[in-house]
Amino acid sequence: MNESPPPTRNKLTREDCARRDRADPLAGFRARFHLPDGVVYLDGNSLGALPRVAAERLRAVVEQEWGRDLIKSWNIHSWIDLPKRAGEKIARLVGAAPGQVLVADSTSVNLFKLLAAALRLRPDRTVIVSERDNFPTDLYVAQGLIDLLGSRHTLRLIDRPEDALDAIDDDVAVVSLTHVNYRTGRVFAMKDVTAAAHAKGALMLWDLCHSAGALPVALDACDVDLAVGCGYKYLNGGPGAPAFLYIAQRLQETIRPPLAGWMGHAAPFAFDVDYRPAPGVARNLVGTPAILSLAALDAGLDVLLDADMAEVREKSLALGDLFLDLVAQECGDYAFRVVSAPRALRGSQVALGHEHGYAIMQALIERGVIGDFRMPDILRFGLTPLYVRYADIWDAVATLREVMASGAWDQPKYHKRAAVT
Repeated sequence: MNESPPPTRNKLTREDCARRDRADPLAGFRARFHLPDGVVYLDGNSLGALPRVAAERLRAVVEQEWGRDLIKSWNIHSWIDLPKRAGEKIARLVGAAPGQVLVADSTSVNLFKLLAAALRLRPDRTVIVSERDNFPTDLYVAQGLIDLLGSRHTLRLIDRPEDALDAIDDDVAVVSLTHVNYRTGRVFAMKDVTAAAHAKGALMLWDLCHSAGALPVALDACDVDLAVGCGYKYLNGGPGAPAFLYIAQRLQETIRPPLAGWMGHAAPFAFDVDYRPAPGVARNLVGTPAILSLAALDAGLDVLLDADMAEVREKSLALGDLFLDLVAQECGDYAFRVVSAPRALRGSQVALGHEHGYAIMQALIERGVIGDFRMPDILRFGLTPLYVRYADIWDAVATLREVMASGAWDQPKYHKRAAVT
C-alpha cells in the first residue's frame, strides 16, 4: 500500500503577520517610541529606539531644571538621587530587591570595579573564569586588571557554554560571564552556573547587557553575587547611557571599592581628606552623575516597567521563530546558516551567518532594514518586542530576499567597511 505524502505546510504570508499584530497585547507600546517612517529597526540590541517620554524629559531637564533652576536642581529636582532612583527601577526588571542596584559609569568601568572587589573578597584565589566568546570588553577588563595586579592572577577561558561547570575549581575567585551571548544570543543557565560557582567557594558576576529588559532575569532568586549591565540597548536609555551594577545585600558592607570617589563617600559634602565608604551599594558610586543621560534613561525605564516581562519574552521568542521560518521559506537558496541558539536557549535576537554578511547587511540598511554585523560573518537582528511588529519581520525577510535575488549586495560600496559595524 502506498503511503500518502506528509501534509504540506501552508506558506506564511504578510497577512498572517498582520493578523498576529492585531492580536498582540504589546502592540500599543510601539506608539510610545519615535520610529522613522519606512524603517524596520532590528538593532535594539545595539541601541534602543527613542522613547517619546525621554525626549520630553530631556527638554524639561535642559530648559527648566538646568536652564532655569541651575545648580539648585541638585536639591529641588533631586538630581543627586537619580543614580539610586533609576537603579531601583532597573532592580524590578532584573529580579532584585530594593537597595541592590545602582546606575553609574559604563559597563566596562563597573565590570572593573566589581571584578577587583571580587578578587579582594577571595584573596587566596587567583583565577577569573570567563568565556572565550564573551564580549571583548569583558575580557579586556579582566586582562587589564590582571596586568595591574601582577602575574599571580590568571584568566581561564572556556570555549563552550557547557564547559562552564567543569572550569570552576578551588582556585577560582570569580566567574564572569555574559548572560546572553552578543553574537549567537545563547542564554546561559544562570541558576545552575551560579550554584556551581558557589559550590566551589567562588563568586558569580553576570553581564546583563543583552538580557536586562529583553527577558525575565531573577538575580536574587538565582543567588547571584554581582552583576553589571548597560542602559542603551533594551533599556532604551540612549547612546552612551549610563550603565548599572548590582551587589547582593549580603556583600555590600564587605565590598571595598577599588575606585573610591567622592560620590561613594559616606558624606560627600563634608569634604573629608580620608575616604569613608557610604553604607550599602551607594559606596560604589565614583564621580558626579551625568544628569542629562541619567534623566533620559530614567524616563525610558518607565515605559518598560509598564510592560509584562512574561509577555515580552513570549513575543520575543515568537518574533525569532517567525524570522527563522521566513528565512527558510523565502531565502533557502542563498546559503544562509542559522547561528542563533535553539529556541529554549535564545535571547531576544536572531543571527545568520553568510560569507558576504557585511555587504548584505549594508544593502539591507540602505533599504531601511537596520540590523548590524559581527565578525567574522554574522548578520545580527535584534528583536525588541515593545516596538517590533510581526509584519516588520515579514518586510525584513522580503527585503533580504530581494537583496539576494537581485545581487544588489555585491556593489562595491557595500563592501567598504565603516568604522562602526
